[in-house]
Amino acid sequence: MIRTIEIQLPHHERGYHLVTAEIFNRLPQLPEVGLLHLFIKHTSAALTINENADPDVRNDFASFFDRIVPDGAPYFRHVYEGDDDMSAHIKASLLGASLTIPIKGGRPNLGTWQGIYLCEFRNDGGSRRITATIIG
Repeated sequence: MIRTIEIQLPHHERGYHLVTAEIFNRLPQLPEVGLLHLFIKHTSAALTINENADPDVRNDFASFFDRIVPDGAPYFRHVYEGDDDMSAHIKASLLGASLTIPIKGGRPNLGTWQGIYLCEFRNDGGSRRITATIIG
């Protein structure tokens, strides 16, 4: 069985947001065993899995990525939508557009301290669409 659904996440401000529950609550019943593939359909936001307990993780992500890829760098040429345009694309490429999570016992099989982050790199990115593909 392979099933694909679309998930629309509401607007999140710029930053790193735990969206594990937002995504899992929108999924249909999962197979006993399989894979869940998530793909974000945008070039200025990303998905990643990381620690979900300490809120400082989100601040540290922002500090690190803003330092290595600053908004408005003078060497960026693609700035049609503002200073955060090209930096958002680069950050999205560094973190990636997709995740694959094993399914076990009819549930996504994340580790105890793992959560799914929506990494929003635009100051006004709007809502984000994710394609979830369930294989089982």
